[in-house]
Amino acid sequence: MSLIKDGRIVADPWRHVDDEAPLPATGGIIVSLARWQAERSALIARRAPLGVRLSSADRAEDIAGDLDRFDVIALEFPAFKDGRAYSTARLLRQRYQYAGELRAVGEVLRDQLPLMARCGFDAFEYVGKTAAEEALEAFAEIDVVYQAAADRRPHAAALRAGRPSSPQT
Repeated sequence: MSLIKDGRIVADPWRHVDDEAPLPATGGIIVSLARWQAERSALIARRAPLGVRLSSADRAEDIAGDLDRFDVIALEFPAFKDGRAYSTARLLRQRYQYAGELRAVGEVLRDQLPLMARCGFDAFEYVGKTAAEEALEAFAEIDVVYQAAADRRPHAAALRAGRPSSPQT
């Protein structure tokens, strides 16, 4: 697995911690929503970078009141055909104004990367069959988009009208 962030391959400073595993004393960790809900006080008291992992069945509303506590939110793609995390990402970025790292985890494939970025993801635990270096090319393959999205790229109508970007809906 490679971590793609901000259009390049980087070292991953985060550790995913299983629900039954002890919490490490230091370092950034990502825990499940269930563990966050069960051990909220202990996780806050740890005073280290914290992330939460949402399954595709979890809702953005479940963490909306705590977004300022998370440095990273990891959204699971359990299978190629399960796209619920796209909607969760868009809600987190646009409705809840989450500005931290939004990470795609699980079944993250090359062909999905551009759409994931449009929905607001800025980090990807890439597991595709092509090399991560080759997967980076996917971000540049679509040069004109037709709808406004969380990535705030100028869409075709705004470009035709001579506007560099448009308000989000």
